[in-house]
Amino acid sequence: MSEAEALALEDKAEHRYANNNGVKIHYALYGSGPLVVFLHGFPDYWLTWRHQMLALSKSFRSAALDMRGYNLSDKPKGVENYNINRLVDDAAAVIADQGEKSAVVVGHDWGGATAWNIAMRRPELVEKLAILNMPHPYSLARELATNAEQVRYSQYARNFLNPEFYKQISLERLGNWVSAPAAKAKHLEAMKRSDPQAMLHYYQANYPREPYRVWDSEPVHVKMPTLLIHGLKDKALASTGLNGLWNWVDADLTITTIPGADHFVQQDAADLVSRTLLAWLKR
Repeated sequence: MSEAEALALEDKAEHRYANNNGVKIHYALYGSGPLVVFLHGFPDYWLTWRHQMLALSKSFRSAALDMRGYNLSDKPKGVENYNINRLVDDAAAVIADQGEKSAVVVGHDWGGATAWNIAMRRPELVEKLAILNMPHPYSLARELATNAEQVRYSQYARNFLNPEFYKQISLERLGNWVSAPAAKAKHLEAMKRSDPQAMLHYYQANYPREPYRVWDSEPVHVKMPTLLIHGLKDKALASTGLNGLWNWVDADLTITTIPGADHFVQQDAADLVSRTLLAWLKR
C-alpha cells in the first residue's frame, strides 16, 4: 500500500470525541468488528497507526486516539492532568464511547506505558495487549538503575523534566523521524495543533527520577495474551528492557524484534508490524 493511500485514511475515518471527566479525547474510527484501541507516543498523533488500521479494517474496528495534549484532543493545563491514571481513564472513555466493556489495547512509547498501566490497573478493560517499543514500567526502572546505556539513552527525558524546557521545543524537529514528505507535512500540522508543554508533562508526571532504583515490590501481573514488538535500532529505549517480561505476564507472551527498525516501529516496519499484529489477533 502506498503512503498516499495510507494518509488518505485521515479523510476516510470517522472522527469522534469521548468525554473523560470534561476532557474531550478525539479518536479516529475505521473498520468493523471487535474493537482495537490504538495509543500513540511522543511526539505523535493518531495517524501514526494508519497502516495498521487499514490492515485490520476487514476484521477489526480500530479506534486511534489523539492522546490528551495532542492534535484534536483537549490540552488541560497542569502537570497533574498528565498522571498515568488520567491517561488510563482516557482510553477507558473511548472504549465506553464505543459501547464496549473491553477492547484489544495497542500502545507505542507513552501509549505503550499507558497500555501497560491499563492492563495492570484496569485489566477488565483489556482483551489482549500489544506494546510497541516500550518496556514494562518495572523493566524501565530496572534498566535505569542498572544499565549505563539506558541512562545515556534517557538524557532527553531528564531534559524534559525541566518545567521550562518546552520553550525550547521546535515543532519542525519533532517530525525529524518522519521520512515521507507528505506524512511529514501532516505531522507538522498535527504538532502545530498540539501543546509542547503538555507533551513534556507526560515525563514530568510519570518518568522515573534520579537516583534511579529497582522497584521494591513485584509489579502487578498482566493476565491477558500479550504481544511485544521492538525495533532494535531504538536509541531511546534499550532492547534489554525486554528481559524478564515473562516473569510478569501470566498468559501467552509473544516477543518480536525487528533488527532494521528504529523507535517508531509502526512506521519504520509498517508492513511487518501490521502482518504480525493481524496474525497474532487472529491466532
